[in-house]
Amino acid sequence: MLDTLLPKSVSRPVVEAVQDFDPAAVNIPSGHYISGRLVPGDGPAIEVRRPSDGQAYADLPEAGETGVDVAVCDASTAQQQSGWGECPPRERGAVLRRWADLIMENRLELAQLEALGSTRCISEAYTGEVPFTAEAIRFFAECADKYSGDVLPTRSRSLGMLMPEPYGVVGAIAPWNFPLSMASWKCGPALAAGNAIVLKPSELTPFSTVRLAELALEAGLPPGIFNVVQGSGQVTGAALVRHPLVRKVSFTGSTQTGKSVMTDAAHHGMKPVTLELGGKSPQLVFNDAGDVDTVAQRITRGFMANAGQACVAGTRLIVQRGIAEALIAAVVRHARVVVPGVTWKANSRFAPLISQRQAEKVSAAVSNTVAAGAEVLCGGSFFDGFGGGFFYQPTVLIGLQAGMTALEEEVFGPVLTVQIFDDEEEGIALASHSVYGLAAGVHTMDIGQAMRATRRIAAGTVWINRYGRTTDFIVPTGGFNGSGIGKDLGRQAFEANLRHKSVLLDF
Repeated sequence: MLDTLLPKSVSRPVVEAVQDFDPAAVNIPSGHYISGRLVPGDGPAIEVRRPSDGQAYADLPEAGETGVDVAVCDASTAQQQSGWGECPPRERGAVLRRWADLIMENRLELAQLEALGSTRCISEAYTGEVPFTAEAIRFFAECADKYSGDVLPTRSRSLGMLMPEPYGVVGAIAPWNFPLSMASWKCGPALAAGNAIVLKPSELTPFSTVRLAELALEAGLPPGIFNVVQGSGQVTGAALVRHPLVRKVSFTGSTQTGKSVMTDAAHHGMKPVTLELGGKSPQLVFNDAGDVDTVAQRITRGFMANAGQACVAGTRLIVQRGIAEALIAAVVRHARVVVPGVTWKANSRFAPLISQRQAEKVSAAVSNTVAAGAEVLCGGSFFDGFGGGFFYQPTVLIGLQAGMTALEEEVFGPVLTVQIFDDEEEGIALASHSVYGLAAGVHTMDIGQAMRATRRIAAGTVWINRYGRTTDFIVPTGGFNGSGIGKDLGRQAFEANLRHKSVLLDF
């Protein structure tokens, strides 16, 4: 179908088949990245391990208050002296577009860095994560000169204006589950708006974003406009949020940590925050959802992608009784055929959990729920034969009651709970959650039913007859209630990186 829509002069891009790679042969850009160069740390080192086999493969320097101060002060000076915030917006956009091109030119290197120590299999990183990152940068590059202030209606002898300007330095903290793409969500809008950015990647997946910063410099970004500091959230992240020259904070991570970020931001400068936090997203399936196997595949992708390690993972299946038996059987069938594999093998499609700590959390959530009376339809344990790797079987639980761990808490693993309802009112009630409101899926061929459910489910994003994001970056993402504040992606993300000055001029 797409071929018929493309002009004759436009051809599909050729995607080379990605190959296995040797994890020991990957060049690791270890250190902080400040003022356009790698800086070795002088603080304590954090041991970084590969989730596929549990092996330590690098040491990570941790920046404390002094190290963060160096990075932030450098970024502030660069933002003021380089002219980045004052240059014509079209020029900023051109630099970001060159950066996106370089990301694609270095696609294999970035994909290997991503796959080496994260939960992103090399095939997914190469064909999905890296291109997604480049396209996000391109989207925000185009925002740079597409947004202006307003002329406001005032008295005939006055002129009212609303003038946008960058904050200065944006402090960003990215999660470990999608290191590159989450970095692009933060860096893209902040840089396009004329800010400098200091990014702290997760200490579990720290290295691909350093290479991303090196490519930004190569594209023409002034030194110091994009700095990277390494370390833990408790030490480095907290110091970044509290720094007085950080004027805005963007954080993606757990709801509990988001509360700490919000508190620190309020106590250290009253700075605005964008928070994308946890989720416990429902997939509400009505009897008229359509082909059962098609819906089952949608459900399984929704809770198994990245081994369930996604804030928007659709981990609560709420299905109407008329279709329940057939759909549950199909979901279990798809879940049972999953084959795990280490992230550096080209044929691997099912990822490990990120760490031993996360593996223990997932296992405990399932064990506690089963002990409370739930039934395991499939999974419920680790895959055999992976040594130190953290590969947990896709797990489907039924017989849930309110208060059970896997039903109420964000597990962040490939665990699906199943609840059955009889009528629309009951289904919508079950889809609600007392804490989270990040995303939801509604599956029905009745547009009225779909829109009624969409109106009533408290979620920042609702997908109808699909589950998951696309490369339509114009659609913002963000949660309600305990799932966050503000939006990533879309015009809203760009505008959130600008502050607005009101001006009133008398003639």
